[in-house]
Amino acid sequence: MGRVNTALQELRGAQKSAKGVSLYSRFVNRPAGRYLAAASYALGLTPNQVTLVSAAFSFAAVAAVALAAPSWGLGIAVWAALAVGFAFDSADGQLARLRGGGSAAGEWLDHVVDCAKLTALHTCVLIAFYRFPAEYGIEGGAGGWLLVPLGFQFASVVTFFGGLLTEKLKPKPAPGSPAAAPSTLRAVALLPVDYGVFCLVFLLLGGGKLFAWAYAGLGVVAGLFLLAFLAKWFRELSAVPR
Repeated sequence: MGRVNTALQELRGAQKSAKGVSLYSRFVNRPAGRYLAAASYALGLTPNQVTLVSAAFSFAAVAAVALAAPSWGLGIAVWAALAVGFAFDSADGQLARLRGGGSAAGEWLDHVVDCAKLTALHTCVLIAFYRFPAEYGIEGGAGGWLLVPLGFQFASVVTFFGGLLTEKLKPKPAPGSPAAAPSTLRAVALLPVDYGVFCLVFLLLGGGKLFAWAYAGLGVVAGLFLLAFLAKWFRELSAVPR
């Protein structure tokens, strides 16, 4: 326990900026990831190994959505696995900082797993809608409902790639410059498109059409946020000198 406590103390002073982070990630996922990072450090795990643990939890949940008939019990299990996977996703970066910095290969692996997770999750919802239309209450219009995960997937992947590319293209702040203070209003506004909040919708898997409509609603919100993000990112990058 001594090594875990020492790691926790060091991690409290090595957190990333909270700017542009939703309340869930700031107050739930990052703290959970901090404990997982400290435990992983005590166990001698590498950041890449933690990334693979995150992938194992996430893809187990993804597979369950596609393969099993929806139920309340399945929903709890899927949400729990996705939430734990997301916490480990935060832990790998924190562990890398604790160990003195990550690697280009580790960052690459982390982003590839994140993109694969997003793509697979919406694909498996599509498969679930196709396999179990009656259980989801969509048998009358199953064909149209299959377009919902495709649209949601499009918005999620483009947002992920656009945000990642924007961060790479924007000039880095000068060393020693003060970090911008996080905005509470922005942190609240970002909650509907936070991955951790999105995972909560799977608790409704036993609700049939309730899940389908809640999922579709979040998909609409993701599409609207995508339009806002694209306009913002283009405006910011237009001001960067070539």
